[in-house]
Amino acid sequence: MTVPFALGSWHTYDRMDFREAVTMLRTAVDAGITWYDVGVYGFPGSAPVFTDVLFSAMVRAAGLKRSDYQLSAKLWLEGYPEHPLRAQLVNALFRAGVEHADLVVLGDLRRSDTDLRQLVLDLAELHREGLIDCWGVNNWSASTIRELHTHATAEGVAGPCLAQLKYSLARRSIPDGEPFAGVFELGVGLQSSDVFEGGVLLGKSSREVGRDPGGIRQRISDSAAEVRRISGELGATPAQLCLAFTLTHPANVTTLFGATSTEQLTDNLKAVDLVNRIGAAELRTAVEPLWADRDVVDPEGP
Repeated sequence: MTVPFALGSWHTYDRMDFREAVTMLRTAVDAGITWYDVGVYGFPGSAPVFTDVLFSAMVRAAGLKRSDYQLSAKLWLEGYPEHPLRAQLVNALFRAGVEHADLVVLGDLRRSDTDLRQLVLDLAELHREGLIDCWGVNNWSASTIRELHTHATAEGVAGPCLAQLKYSLARRSIPDGEPFAGVFELGVGLQSSDVFEGGVLLGKSSREVGRDPGGIRQRISDSAAEVRRISGELGATPAQLCLAFTLTHPANVTTLFGATSTEQLTDNLKAVDLVNRIGAAELRTAVEPLWADRDVVDPEGP
């Protein structure tokens, strides 16, 4: 039995005791988590990152076969097309100790001159070579994803299968908006990410969690006490409530989160039971006051 979660690591595995990380991975696989995101967020000049390398060692130590898990990798477009995606991908696969990625997710689209048609064709070639099974995008606008889909249809190749979007109790305007409703109707699935806002929704000090669309992070931080209150009334933890909310979106295919211990992972898995016990509609009603970016962020925006 699989569960609708993906376990990710930004720098998490770099900070964990290795034996505990292996135990957590084995526990996750046995619990039905099949997706693992080890995209490397390392850029020239930044500190070395070893999450993906550590993951390959964790897989071996946990006694996993390649068929036991699905790997999601990141591809960055800052140097594209001057630097082909293939070389970047081959290096990522080498670091992760695998021969192909089940999914690659394209990082933020920062260049307005990117040739989207050629990008679609380049990804199709990676698929033909057996290096990837499917691909998605991270925090791209609905209109850009529709354009990718149009190019893919015209060329007779696969388009994006997934949109990795910020989606949480507080950040809802983009995945819940009308523009993305049209994207999901094309068959593109939602992967919810940043569901804890880097711990802010749980009342923890935030690590770096990327952009803050709408400038609402302080408002989110101020809502942590209300998250605790609502989750307590529902007989759940704040983390379980955050995860359970994402499962109520009809297009959500998997929710990406990180964990730093086996105990934390096991506790978070109970979010599935919370949705079943409370019901999706009732849960969404309970957390409606926590929606912080309503009328603040353009649903069409990235």
